[in-house]
Amino acid sequence: MSDPSADIAKVLISEEEIRRRVGELAAQVQSDFAGRDLVVVGLLNGTLMFLADLVREIGLPLRLDFIGVSSYSDGTESRELVFTKELKLDVANREVLLVDDILDTGKTLRAVINKLNGMAPRQVRTCVLLSKKARREYDIPADYIGFEIPDEFVVGYGLDYAEKYRNLPSIGILKPELYS
Repeated sequence: MSDPSADIAKVLISEEEIRRRVGELAAQVQSDFAGRDLVVVGLLNGTLMFLADLVREIGLPLRLDFIGVSSYSDGTESRELVFTKELKLDVANREVLLVDDILDTGKTLRAVINKLNGMAPRQVRTCVLLSKKARREYDIPADYIGFEIPDEFVVGYGLDYAEKYRNLPSIGILKPELYS
């Protein structure tokens, strides 16, 4: 088995940069949601690493749940959205922080926000680790953004290509010959 980091053309965001920015985002969320009934909703599966680090840094009582949405096949092109896991917690009249790994086209966040709004929360705010404006198809603003990134195919820290590379500690640009 080869070293997955050998498939990275360039490290875009280091492990240290991620750790520092996650701490800053958590502090901002903690300040904004102090004294409120917070439910953090993570999108599976790519958000797992970011979400775990983020919620450990938020010093507030919170509830945690997950929603599953699949929007990618083995390739890099988005396909039909399918909800693969529903929320178990009731978010009615609660503050919801929706956490995702990457905001690119906006298709996934748009669908999940619409679904959550149908559950009558007090408000839904979004937190994304990465924002790729170059690919935006829907005007979906994120309330908290870790990093703006160029239009490159990135993996690591939860982000995958064909379910590989999620365990890399940094975010890197995947060598194009591996997915072209």
